[in-house]
Amino acid sequence: MPTSARPLATLFALALTGCALAGCGTVNEKLSAGAADFIPAWAGGLPADAPPRPGTAKYDEFMRERERKRMMPAAERGDENKPAPTSQDAAH
Repeated sequence: MPTSARPLATLFALALTGCALAGCGTVNEKLSAGAADFIPAWAGGLPADAPPRPGTAKYDEFMRERERKRMMPAAERGDENKPAPTSQDAAH
């Protein structure tokens, strides 16, 4: 019974394709965290007022400032005062 090279080539091609797709998944997972910072906001990237990423010096500074503001009385924070919701807004 002669063995044809075609089934072996097909099996090899399918195995190679499967390994290539599996490799792309792990590479994209690691690259996407850093690449997302370079996508402009108009294209779906991070907005300009997004907090910094954890593990950076700016993040530590951001968290210290946030904690400092949290400890201040609400009247002294200087944040935008949002109007209290009316009874009609609260019902929806």
